[in-house]
Amino acid sequence: MEIAYYPGCSLKQSSALYDLQSRRIFSELGVELKEIEDWNCCGATSAGKVNDFLAVAMPARNIGIAEAAGYEEIVIPCSACYSRTLVAQQRLAGDARLKAEINGAFVKKMNGGLKVSSILEVLIHRIQAGALQPKVKHKFRRLKPVCYYGCMQTRFPYTVPVPDDVENPQGMETVLGALGVKAIDWNHKTFCCGASAAVNDLETSLSLMGKIMKEAVSRGANCFVATCPMCQLNLDAHQDTVCRKIGIEERLPVFFITEVIGAAMGISPEALQVDRHFIDGTTLLKELEGDER
Repeated sequence: MEIAYYPGCSLKQSSALYDLQSRRIFSELGVELKEIEDWNCCGATSAGKVNDFLAVAMPARNIGIAEAAGYEEIVIPCSACYSRTLVAQQRLAGDARLKAEINGAFVKKMNGGLKVSSILEVLIHRIQAGALQPKVKHKFRRLKPVCYYGCMQTRFPYTVPVPDDVENPQGMETVLGALGVKAIDWNHKTFCCGASAAVNDLETSLSLMGKIMKEAVSRGANCFVATCPMCQLNLDAHQDTVCRKIGIEERLPVFFITEVIGAAMGISPEALQVDRHFIDGTTLLKELEGDER
């Protein structure tokens, strides 16, 4: 089974390990991710702040490339890229004039019909098809994660068909449940971490991350699980600073959902590049390898 794949900028730079993991995990589940050719940045959060036209045109070009290649579905792991692409598609579906203007500049036109899927949607479909269970070697019953979606995975600046509960999403909980892992319920799963504001307004971002960290620790979590590369990077790279500022001794690994799945499949933390994290995650995963099935 082949599916179009848009890694986006983060998965080619700061979160290159997420790209590696996504390809490996989906391959294990019988899906070949086919990276679309000559893709461009989706505009992420910046384009929408400075140029509304580009915020739609940039992801629309990627959609056109996937459609021209004959794909019916594209998977986008990054929450920001997923949000921008889904919003662009919906806006153009309802604005014939804007669609004609944007398509007029493209060799590969965006016509409509391509399903834009988050990484969780495709993972859940593979679970429902029975592809995951035969691959699971470890059920980490002592893993106590909180699922952190951030503010872009289910909450959009435009009306789109959201495939999960907007305020209390359950996609990651569903995937973890298939691995025998029960996620801890908490109040900050869609709380903002500051995102790119960590670059130009660090104090505000640290304050937001502090609230997230306090809530996770108070619930008894021993790790975060995320899908958004910006959220993962912020909570991982800034966690020491945040915890020192608010007096928290605990440090919680911030795993991508692909890392937990890969570890459950028996793939080593080193092969998944978990050892590249700022907050150690390899120790926890290795401690749990003896969990009973």
